[in-house]
Amino acid sequence: MIPSWPRYLRKRTLPGPWSLQGEPGDGFSRAVIIPALAESDTLPATLASLEGNPRETLERTLVVVVVNNTRQVPAEDREDNRKTLELLQRYSGTLRLAWVDASSPGRELPPREGVGTARKIGFDLALGRVRQDAGLSPVLISLDADTLVEGNYLPAIEDHFRSHAAGGAVLPFRHRHGDSAAVDRAIGHYELFLRSYVLGLSWAGSPYAFHTIGSAIACRADAYVACGGMNRRPSGEDFYFVQQLAKTGGVAQLRGTVVHPSPRPSRRVPFGTGPSVARQLADPGTELEFYPPEAFDILRQWLAAVTRHHREESDHLLERALDIAPELNHFLETLGFAEAWRKLRRNHRQPDRLLSAFHGWFDGLRTRQLLYRLGRGPLSWRRGAQAVPPLLRRLSLPAPPDQPTQLAVLRRLQGAETTPKIQARHQQSKLFNPPAP
Repeated sequence: MIPSWPRYLRKRTLPGPWSLQGEPGDGFSRAVIIPALAESDTLPATLASLEGNPRETLERTLVVVVVNNTRQVPAEDREDNRKTLELLQRYSGTLRLAWVDASSPGRELPPREGVGTARKIGFDLALGRVRQDAGLSPVLISLDADTLVEGNYLPAIEDHFRSHAAGGAVLPFRHRHGDSAAVDRAIGHYELFLRSYVLGLSWAGSPYAFHTIGSAIACRADAYVACGGMNRRPSGEDFYFVQQLAKTGGVAQLRGTVVHPSPRPSRRVPFGTGPSVARQLADPGTELEFYPPEAFDILRQWLAAVTRHHREESDHLLERALDIAPELNHFLETLGFAEAWRKLRRNHRQPDRLLSAFHGWFDGLRTRQLLYRLGRGPLSWRRGAQAVPPLLRRLSLPAPPDQPTQLAVLRRLQGAETTPKIQARHQQSKLFNPPAP
């Protein structure tokens, strides 16, 4: 165990009755953490897809399923979790499988908590079972119980961290097809929204130009500890976690494999894939609103101004912001940029350290808040057909008029162009022993 881990576990681990059951071994090179709430129908396929990875890699990989709910969940969700726990107890496949019961009476999550807390419990417990391998920090991987992975998933993650210095990684993703044309249209539109946002950040030169999807994140264990571990947010935990990783240990884009989240509609969290698909299905005439391309132009000019003129005082930079866009100037003033910039310049004399500290202050959240304010204010939200082609042209990329081709262009650009045969059917007969009579 790396020396800093006991201190982290002593100070950051949640008090509670949770422990790892199932696989008793330790000394693993990596751990895959899977929160599960009412996922007895989907979890078997997720585990089956993991089993498709090389046997020697699986031997050194701990898989942890955190079956979780609060006391306030509907009775059917609690019953589904009971079924999941029974399935896990009968598991007979090739994974080194452990699980956490955060669902049974007396073991539930605290009120008003959810997936962030479930991920944290799993990550923190896994720290006690992983070890350095040939001097390299073990890797902690975030997955979801309705997501499928490819047969090179674990080797690609291993190769990435052997060749990249950043402590965190985001994996390419590609949503699976749904069970109807309407679901496919909805998930395609939402995925295009996600990809165009990251494309715009890339155009602007933001260091936060990466996706933050809970089922497509990995990090070194020492980077996990250094950033303070997983946060406990009931939604958006993935965004804030990756942002913190970027500030402390860096985040790099992984290539060579793709994860395949589910396109299913859901109302379990207030925003994200499930709610977006559900809203589009409920009102087929509704289209997602995309950030206006001009908002990314403003962001690009602002980031470039700070880089070029980092020796200037805050009032001069605010004047430059006013020249770029009055709304940008107003936004920075509401954030208290003048005082923040004075402190940054006082504490960081070297230009590279100053700019790094600036991006820690003007982070992914503040970037998103600026773009949202620009879209709601002087600029207007756009339909995808109005927003995506101009962004593509800004980066000298093909700008086809139709959404499916635009999505194909962005998938290829962002490393999700492969089309492997992902088997989504349940495989309970292979993974689980039949229940005792």
